[in-house]
Amino acid sequence: MSKIQSAVALAVEMANDPSHGYSQVNRWGPDYDCSSFLIHVWQQAGVPVRDAGASYTGNMKTAFLKCGFADVSALVNLATGSGCAAGDILLNERSHVAMSLGNGQMVWASTSDGHPESGDQTGREIRMGAFYAFPWDCCLRYVGDSAAGEIDSAADAESAETSPRMDPDTAVAIRTLRRGMTGEDVRALQLLLIGRNCSCGPDGADGDFGPHTLAAVRSAQRHYQLAVDGEAGRDTLGALLTRA
Repeated sequence: MSKIQSAVALAVEMANDPSHGYSQVNRWGPDYDCSSFLIHVWQQAGVPVRDAGASYTGNMKTAFLKCGFADVSALVNLATGSGCAAGDILLNERSHVAMSLGNGQMVWASTSDGHPESGDQTGREIRMGAFYAFPWDCCLRYVGDSAAGEIDSAADAESAETSPRMDPDTAVAIRTLRRGMTGEDVRALQLLLIGRNCSCGPDGADGDFGPHTLAAVRSAQRHYQLAVDGEAGRDTLGALLTRA
């Protein structure tokens, strides 16, 4: 089982367990608020986001990026959820966070509904439901530790059935990445390449599209039988996100 699968499974288990409720006071177990819930889930799945400093929505992005997540906001539609994969973190850095379960579903710690008692008194304190258009700032996806290739062959069929594929007709516009560009989307590309065993050179995922990243993109394009032009547009990014 991959770390993504472990995090998703634990989140679903906790949402179905009435001993876990919502609390902003006693928030590190057995009750949680929206941020401590998902920080706990990923920490237990083996990704040390709490150790890296994650403690609330305002510092989750920094800590999660340190631990192998990439900002893939450019590859999804934050208003509709199109392109979100199971395990993706949908974050509003000021006030809220939820995790995608794939197939248009999410899980999140919501509210105590006026019940200060420990545990879920209403069945809605930690819940699962359809994607909703909160004003999300970003979408973070775990790609560290070669997560993209970490699901073994026994789990491949399950992953193919439960993980959504990027829809090129509904996803938001993506800038084509090429040599000389810099930025968080370049870093996301590099993390995806590294996760597919395409080295981006000694500097790794530094957010700078240099010659090593160019070589890695060309290698990936040859692997996926795409046009080998060294530019990471929708076809190349889509292949890296959805194909082995």
